[in-house]
Amino acid sequence: MQSSVTQSKIRETSNMADQSKLHIRLHVYDEEIEVMVDREEEEYYRSAAKLITERYNAYAQAYKGRKGEHTISLMTLVDIALLYEKERSHNDTAPYDNVLARLTKEIEEALGSSR
Repeated sequence: MQSSVTQSKIRETSNMADQSKLHIRLHVYDEEIEVMVDREEEEYYRSAAKLITERYNAYAQAYKGRKGEHTISLMTLVDIALLYEKERSHNDTAPYDNVLARLTKEIEEALGSSR
């Protein structure tokens, strides 16, 4: 059994968490979707909804009458996932980190042996 002080603290914590969240409606293709998002991520959610809608509409128009909604949805997902994967590969710094680490080690060894 929780004390009233503990319950009050739980409500305060919950209210603080609620203040950092927003309840928004996103228009995605022909659906309205209600979601709770962090305030600082609202614009990302809205941009994502817009991107999905634009891509879906492009595929729906290109394949009108030839592909079903499910297939168009999958094509849209693949298209967006491809964009994500390309962007992620451009931001992969591991190869550069490895080269920099190797060069740093070589420089330190060269400086160390010249002393």
